[in-house]
Amino acid sequence: MGWIAAILSMFIVTGALAQSALPPTPAGKVLAELLEAFNSGDAAKAEAFDRAYRPSDPIAGMAVLRAQTGGFELVKVETSDATALTAILREKAGDRFARLQLSLSDGSEHKLTGFRLDPVAPPAGLGPKRLSLTEALAALVKRQDEATVADSFSGAVLVARDGKVVLEKAWGLADREAKLPVKVDTRFRIGSMNKMFTAVAILQLVEAGRLGLDDPVGKHLSDYPDKDIARKVTVRHLLTHTGGTGDIFGPEFDRNRLKLKAVADYIALYGARAPLFAPGTTQRYSNYGFILLGALIEKVSGMSYDDYVEKNVFEPSGMTSTGSLPESETVPGRAIGYLNEGGRLAPNTATLPWRGTSAGGGYSTVGDLWRFVDALQAGRLISKNMLDQATSTQVQMFGLGIAVVGEGNWKGFGHNGGAPGMSGDLHVFPKLGYVLVSLSNLDPPAATRPLEFIEARLPEMP
Repeated sequence: MGWIAAILSMFIVTGALAQSALPPTPAGKVLAELLEAFNSGDAAKAEAFDRAYRPSDPIAGMAVLRAQTGGFELVKVETSDATALTAILREKAGDRFARLQLSLSDGSEHKLTGFRLDPVAPPAGLGPKRLSLTEALAALVKRQDEATVADSFSGAVLVARDGKVVLEKAWGLADREAKLPVKVDTRFRIGSMNKMFTAVAILQLVEAGRLGLDDPVGKHLSDYPDKDIARKVTVRHLLTHTGGTGDIFGPEFDRNRLKLKAVADYIALYGARAPLFAPGTTQRYSNYGFILLGALIEKVSGMSYDDYVEKNVFEPSGMTSTGSLPESETVPGRAIGYLNEGGRLAPNTATLPWRGTSAGGGYSTVGDLWRFVDALQAGRLISKNMLDQATSTQVQMFGLGIAVVGEGNWKGFGHNGGAPGMSGDLHVFPKLGYVLVSLSNLDPPAATRPLEFIEARLPEMP
């Protein structure tokens, strides 16, 4: 959650800072030019840099990354010689830091041969300070007010501690044409956050003895087209994104998105594909894997996926504003999503699936997602033992269908979701009693930013 969403905020380095802090070497000169070109937002400058230094990952093609991250300021140079440099950068609009490693070819032309950017912990004394709860919430509201004025946030945020909501607030517009404001109960499309509901539904069936974590897909879907997936991919593989089942998005989806109305339609389109790798040997995020989990829920329960989660997840949680009705149906209070289209915001209607699925694309509210967490932790959905398994690290960053992050008091779980015109995030920190929810009708990482901000400032103690 965090750096998955973006390499955050803006490569903005002032001319004075760049000239005084960067060494007078070829590597220092190239980094200064790289930052200037990247941050300018000027395609001609980016293309000129590419022509001069030919990076393996041309910055002229990194417009989305620049839009998501905004920019960085230089903190310090860690290592430097004539043709290599390692530096720490800080995001301009937030709290994240990155280590940039740059290397050049020998010779007079000094072409860029290496460029790598990785998240790092804040250097000593440079990260945000923990505040009191009241101060942290006030700082968040101020930040969100400013982000709304800058048109970088539109949505709702909820913060709860020890079972009590301490902040629930909305910003921006749910419908820009009609000038309808976002409310705290506005329904937002939540992208992949639906995967949490799918995971819980699967684990309910496991606890009921109707499904096994190590059951192969073909045990229940006996007519599944690809026999390797049927025989070798297990429920556990699907939950942990280790089955090699691939994605659903791309040209085929774009051509067929309005024809894909049920889980069976997705299997008819993608089911003949072989695994991308030997199941269990690699981890690669798989939307199609969660389509298969939806198919397993339908087969084992005898209910449609939507009916099953409505009865067994939403109703016990008191989630009255969550669902996946088709986009063709009018859903009261559902926000219009807006994607960034060449620097202007446009409705995301032409990108949406027919309806949400077991892999994502449904809608919810910040309040409903908090109620989901409350029901989950209270044992109304799965047992405490099963929840412990689901939220313990099984593979990198994932438990059983649920994301796992952090360490110590800040070890937590949740899931984010994102697609053009929709962004959502949920962070739960059981040791500290915090539940943080953010939903937005703008591109990712709009919803993640406020959670990262408040998470870095909340007190660890009452």
